[in-house]
Amino acid sequence: MRELVFALEFRGSAGPVPGVDGRRRARTSATSQVLRTLLRAGDVQATVEPTGEGVAILESEVLSTGEGTFVESGTISYGDAGRVAFRTVGQGVTGASAIEGLRHGAVIWEVMRGEGRLAGAQGLITSNFTVGRDGQVTDNHFVRLFLPAYLGGGPP
Repeated sequence: MRELVFALEFRGSAGPVPGVDGRRRARTSATSQVLRTLLRAGDVQATVEPTGEGVAILESEVLSTGEGTFVESGTISYGDAGRVAFRTVGQGVTGASAIEGLRHGAVIWEVMRGEGRLAGAQGLITSNFTVGRDGQVTDNHFVRLFLPAYLGGGPP
């Protein structure tokens, strides 16, 4: 097995599923990017810099499980590399943020399976997100996947 660790910032929207209480759908995307953090004398500076082609797309369904808790499942396509399917570990949490009208939350997803060059993938994805009144989502992912050694290194 080999380890693949990366971070991406996704943007998109989430909204209710018509006719189904407590269920929402989300669709977000992220381009190839560099997330940069600089620690300087008494300050933290962070930027997200687009770097080229390649697009990742997340599609999911979210089910409310109580006040401020939820479970989620879906897929993330990582451009030509392939796709992973995920589901929530335990429950995600969400609530009001320090900015009026902006909700903040977090969830951990377990990778259930992979396709394409991500076949055999195992691992966890952490999602730390905000949702505005208009349903606009900013979702930061930190991903740690374990892949069969032959992927990316030639045939098995």
